[in-house]
Amino acid sequence: MEKVSVQKIARVLNLLILAALACNLIILYLVPAAVLMDQHSLLGGVGEYLSGIFHPGEDGIVAASLAASFISWFWFWRDAYTLVLTLFLVISGICTAVILWQAHRVLGSITEGRPFSMENAASLRRAAVCCFFIAGAALARVIFSVCWYRSPLPLATYNALFVPMFAMGGLLCLVMSALFRQAAELKAENDLTI
Repeated sequence: MEKVSVQKIARVLNLLILAALACNLIILYLVPAAVLMDQHSLLGGVGEYLSGIFHPGEDGIVAASLAASFISWFWFWRDAYTLVLTLFLVISGICTAVILWQAHRVLGSITEGRPFSMENAASLRRAAVCCFFIAGAALARVIFSVCWYRSPLPLATYNALFVPMFAMGGLLCLVMSALFRQAAELKAENDLTI
């Protein structure tokens, strides 16, 4: 009975993760355009850009907006700040997509009734590596911002919070990976003895 409820929860979580992955991939495509729209207020740039796509003016065309998104992938390197911001967001977005895909794989095996497998341990290890990449990218961006602004204010931004948060997330994924690996080994031993 307990196993079935866990599998139902895993199915629901799997659907939510797939929805988050789809949104992540769409936003990942729009990152350079959003940064180029307004590099000092990323949310303002995203809002302005999406407003232009979904509410085109007299001469606005959705296809032209999507083409501009594609072209912006070749223009984001125009200055150092835009390059660093875009690279940080793209690296974080790719790593987040990999983390979500690994979570999808783990939840899929839980849904199938085999949670303690070596594949889940490997998936959690991959998620840990991606967490460490995000922490490293955030640290690089914080260091760049401190040097760029010549001020300690970037230490009070969300990027500074990403460093310990994703480092701890990576460590947690490594611990969970080791636990899943050990549980899979114990399960294999028990299967052989029975």
